[in-house]
Amino acid sequence: MKTAVAILNWNGKGLMEKFLPPLLESVGPGTEVIVADNASSDGSVEMLKDKFPEVRVMVFSRNWGFAEGYNRTLLQLDAEYFVLLNSDIEVPGHWLEPLVEWMDSHPECGICAPKLLSYKDRNMFEYAGAAGGYIDKYGYPYCRGRVLKRIEEDRGQYDTPENVFWVSGACLMIRSGLYRKSGGLDARFFAHMEEIDLCWRVQLAGYKVTVVPESHVYHVGGGSLPNGSPKKLYLNYRNNLLMLRKNLAKTIALKLKREGLGTRESAAKGISAAKRTILARMILDGMSAAVYLATFRWSCFKAVVKAHKDFRKTRDRVTEADVSMYLKQYGEKGEITGMSDIWIIPHGLFCRGKEVKEIRNRHEDNNSRSR
Repeated sequence: MKTAVAILNWNGKGLMEKFLPPLLESVGPGTEVIVADNASSDGSVEMLKDKFPEVRVMVFSRNWGFAEGYNRTLLQLDAEYFVLLNSDIEVPGHWLEPLVEWMDSHPECGICAPKLLSYKDRNMFEYAGAAGGYIDKYGYPYCRGRVLKRIEEDRGQYDTPENVFWVSGACLMIRSGLYRKSGGLDARFFAHMEEIDLCWRVQLAGYKVTVVPESHVYHVGGGSLPNGSPKKLYLNYRNNLLMLRKNLAKTIALKLKREGLGTRESAAKGISAAKRTILARMILDGMSAAVYLATFRWSCFKAVVKAHKDFRKTRDRVTEADVSMYLKQYGEKGEITGMSDIWIIPHGLFCRGKEVKEIRNRHEDNNSRSR
């Protein structure tokens, strides 16, 4: 099998009834569609077996979340490429071929994805991933097509294939061997940020993450946890810190190594710099928690506090020996694209009306003049 398209479902019966028919029409020989059910209670499994007998169904006895649910699904499949596809995605007829063709012709690419457009307003990008994402110096993610809550219209401004820092787990393609080698998604995340962490690790291992705009899909969004949900807030805050601790020291050390420092010195300085950045991020989180408290959003305040408390409880640490070993193994191959030295929040607030590429270009121009 060339491609396995895997949908992780949790109580998405209505969505699948609506979006599975165009998906099945869009795929040809060599592609299998699999639905893994995370212990739904809405009759999803019965509906699938009755209406879509051509779809392979896996049934889990509990809700494993997005990360572990996909791990348990994909590691049972045998295909060259895995596609992670949300149940609330509508695909047009020609969406899969450009992704497969890109991977076939670009062996350096580990993950690719289509443009993510809004199902409700098809001229607009969709919040969750738009045309691929970047990350700022404190770990805040943003997208080509979306900064903070401001979303751009798709006018073709991102219609050139582009290497980015991350793409949305709502729809992405990854080489199956790379998925297995990387350990898949981090099950601790449960949901949110897990695909950004995976994209980061893939780049550290020497592969590219690319948006292929010849392909596009339409995303409903907000199905599992709506924006403003305290649980979603908790997961985003906690998982962002986990992701920084896992990957940032290696990223900084990789840059220092490329600048000519020795392996041990790069590792030591990478660890120290990462700790300072994570501390700064936790202070910024504390400031946002104070805003929640001052505006009487108690559940949001508690979500941030709990996220930090649970992050501090996790015992995994990246040591100097870990980073040194990484540099020896991947120091010549690893390369990070799309990690910015700006802090996106003030840029997003004060550059209203500006698109992401304009914000980045302005910042780069200012840096060039200051040098």
